[in-house]
Amino acid sequence: MWDFEVVGKNAIPRGPVVIAANHFSHVDPFVAAVAAERPTRFLGVDELFGRSKFFDGLTYYLGVIPMPRGTVPLQSMRTALDHLGTGGGVTLFPEGRRVSEWGETPPKQGAAWLARRVGCPLVPMALWGTGEAMGLEDLKLRRHPIRVAVGAPLYPSQFADRAAMTDAWYEWMDRALTMLGARQ
Repeated sequence: MWDFEVVGKNAIPRGPVVIAANHFSHVDPFVAAVAAERPTRFLGVDELFGRSKFFDGLTYYLGVIPMPRGTVPLQSMRTALDHLGTGGGVTLFPEGRRVSEWGETPPKQGAAWLARRVGCPLVPMALWGTGEAMGLEDLKLRRHPIRVAVGAPLYPSQFADRAAMTDAWYEWMDRALTMLGARQ
């Protein structure tokens, strides 16, 4: 359906890993899963569910971990920690929601918290072109090139705290999206 390119896909290590991607579109979880080339579960806000049996079935099949918005997601984090504890991967979107422009919302620290808690790497993943392939307001799929850049793993031991780790993720993401052409 799309012209699809992944740069740096060998950067994703085996074993437990947190993948943190930007979030422009409804297709981002699927694009991130294909780019990772390994099974991962992803965190998705629970308000997404209940609108379409097809969408619900597809996302549960892909391993979504529903996460409540507006409350502390304790059960979601426990599920993610358990999955990481078995050597699995968890993908999430630090922006916390789909955005129309990079930098529109400050990143949340949940990805860094998970990585630090488990002692596993956090791998930044920049997605470009997904907003044009399926925009925020229009649920129609369109042909558009999609580019993915996978960054070098960020290891918790390299950072003083989760804020510093999140800042490093943000700085890498900003450079990667510029490289991919998302920013003019």
